[in-house]
Amino acid sequence: MSHPSTAARTALVVVAHHRTDSLTAHTARRTAARLESAGYRVDLLDLQAEGFDPRMNAADQPDWGNREKPYSDEVQAHMRRVLDADLVVAVFPVYWQSVPALLKGWIDRVWNYGFAYGRSKPRLAGKRMLWLGLAGATSDDAIIEGMQSVLETNLNEGIAYYCGFAHSSVALLPDAEERPQRIDAEGNLLVGDAVAGAERDVQYAEFDRRAHQAVEEFLAAEPVAV
Repeated sequence: MSHPSTAARTALVVVAHHRTDSLTAHTARRTAARLESAGYRVDLLDLQAEGFDPRMNAADQPDWGNREKPYSDEVQAHMRRVLDADLVVAVFPVYWQSVPALLKGWIDRVWNYGFAYGRSKPRLAGKRMLWLGLAGATSDDAIIEGMQSVLETNLNEGIAYYCGFAHSSVALLPDAEERPQRIDAEGNLLVGDAVAGAERDVQYAEFDRRAHQAVEEFLAAEPVAV
């Protein structure tokens, strides 16, 4: 049943992966379905499928002397989708304790000067942001704690809050690889055997459960309209 406070709201779900059969894309689709069941109208933005070019260009380079610069038609179309959204969910694989180039380039070009920042009252003020990052490291790997901290600093403080978002949260989802990965005390990457069959099904089910829980906790933290 839809919560009355989410009626007629829009969620922009951004998936940043080059394969539609990836666990990232799967998680994005399940997240979109969960948001729809919560009463949101979902705009699913698959950056790869829509052919978004993450490379900065002259048309979209910030002009620090003109915050009203008319950016490219492509970027302006994406800006409208962000403006139309009450909340934004980015679903992505964690690369080098950060977001992949596809997502970073979308932020660079679309969350641009004069639009996402550079005004006394940000145009994105009041919106909410959830970052769902899929990590290949195992949940018991000591690196996870540091990875969570780095992502929170970069994404919450360095991007979302800087752009006026009312709330931003990072949900790190480890155990995203078929083969378990961890770093030993000497810095060597240890890759385990791939899981398959019933064991893989159990792993996927547990991963889905954790992703679902992350979305539920994010929605539960949303202020109720009065």
